[in-house]
Parts: sequence; structure tokens; C-alpha cells
Amino acid sequence: MRFSAVAAALAASPAIVSAAKGSMGFALGTKLGNGDCKTQQDYADDFDAIKSNSGANIVRGYAASDCDMAKNALPAAKSKGFKVVLGIWPDVEESFNKDLKAITDVATQYTDTIYAVTVGSETLYRGNFTGQELADKISTVKSKLPSGIKVGTADSWNKIADGTGDAIIGTADIIMVNAFAFWQGAGKDNATHTYLDDMYQAVTHIEKVAGGSDKMPEIWNGETGWPTAVGTDYEDAEGGLENAEHFYQHGFCALLDYGFNAFYFEAFDEPWKPSSIGDNGKAADETAWGAMTADRKTKFSLKC
Repeated sequence: MRFSAVAAALAASPAIVSAAKGSMGFALGTKLGNGDCKTQQDYADDFDAIKSNSGANIVRGYAASDCDMAKNALPAAKSKGFKVVLGIWPDVEESFNKDLKAITDVATQYTDTIYAVTVGSETLYRGNFTGQELADKISTVKSKLPSGIKVGTADSWNKIADGTGDAIIGTADIIMVNAFAFWQGAGKDNATHTYLDDMYQAVTHIEKVAGGSDKMPEIWNGETGWPTAVGTDYEDAEGGLENAEHFYQHGFCALLDYGFNAFYFEAFDEPWKPSSIGDNGKAADETAWGAMTADRKTKFSLKC
């Protein structure tokens, strides 16, 4: 299925539903609400909540060695029938090596549970690597893992669309395109259009560079979401439960309905996170982006 054709149809007729629905997943943190590292049982409880409330059976992490995620999440995932995308944080050599070791230590045992490995999360967006440098790191990781595990990266839609990431196309088995209408400053009524257009620009560029839809790597929307806390605004985008639910149902679910895979950021609130300063100079509250609370209660229906 060509994304360009579907995106055009989406823009014109958002009510039309594809026969082949995409896979839904959730970004998953490594800590409980109080900041303690999750245990194997905590991950098992996470998976139960995600499955029962949304039907999803895949999650993605960011740093496999953080809180021993690979060691604790994979056995729980296997027992619950989940797949896991593990992450390597390559920004410094120490974290790259730690995360790679955490994965290689368990890769043979859990080849069927590890869906993919992402080398970096928005490293091109932050300017940490050139496209070629990131491609070289992806190649290094691929050489260390069993052949059944896909290896790629996740980055912001605009760094894919503008050609910054061209060198990874042809090297990466999987590319996760992050697209946040919220961080585009889109209001509630414009959020779905902004989100789909961001994805359209990124994926059609990948298709062009790859030389056709049949030569493309596997594509996911790696992150999208909306904060549920009132007052966490960015330009015209207003945080709050009603707006988050509207985006989930009309944006996130729409992409899935048209057959494209997507991860929602994130499964659970992370109240332990400190505030950070956003691009607009305001304190950015990152504690309430969960589709569920830290104690695994849904904020709204997660079924698409």
C-alpha cells in the first residue's frame, strides 16, 4: 500500500476505513510512578493493562540497559505474548556499549520476542550524528545480532523529510517516524491534519529515496501523543484530557485505520520526571503524557 495514495485519501475522506488495520503499540518507560525501577512482575502487570485496555501486544523502549529493561521486560513479554522494541542510546560511547551488551546478552534467548532494535531516538533532530554516522552505528549493531531481529532508528519526521536521514535508508530494516501535532503547535481542530501531513511528508520522501514502495524499510509512526494535564500548552496546542482523547481517536486511530503501524507516547504517566524547558521557553511538563495513569487506570477508551 502506497502511503502517498492513502494520505491523500485521508485528507479528503477521514471516515473511510481500510480493510487492513495497522498495529498499535505503546512507548513504555522503565520506572514506576515513584521513580523505582520496574521489576519483571511490574512489566507483566503493564502488559496485562495494555492488552486488556487497548488490544495492543507490542511496546517500545529507549535504552535496553536502563533499569535492566531487557533483562526484566523480555521474560514478562514472552509470558504475555508481547513483542518488544529495544532501544540503544548511542549519543555517548558508554551508553551505546551498555545498551548493546544488554541486548546481545539476551538476543539469542529472546529472538522471537525482540521485534526490533532502534539505534537512537531523535539523534538527527538533536544534531548528534550525521545520517552516515548513524547508518554506520546501525550497521555495527546489525552485525552483532541474530539475523531475525530488525535494526533501525527513530527520528523526527522533519529530519526524515528534509533528507538529513537519507543515508540510513537502505541500511535500516525499520524506520520509526516521530510526529507530534502537539509540538507543531496545532490546535484541536487542526491536529489530525498536521499529524497525517507530517507522516505523509516523511514517508513519501523515504519511498522516493528508496526507489519505490517495494524497496522501503518497514515504517512505523514511532511516537505521537498529547498531554492530558491542563496548562501544558504549546502555541495553539492545549493540554487536557478532552483534547488528548480527541487526538487519540481522530488522529492516532485514523492512521491505524488506514493500515499503518504506530506507537502512542506513552502507555503510562511518569510523575517522577522533572520539568524541562520547551522551545517556547516555558516549563514543559512531561509527567502526564500517558494513555493511562501511573497506576494503570485508563483516562479514556484506548480501543480504535
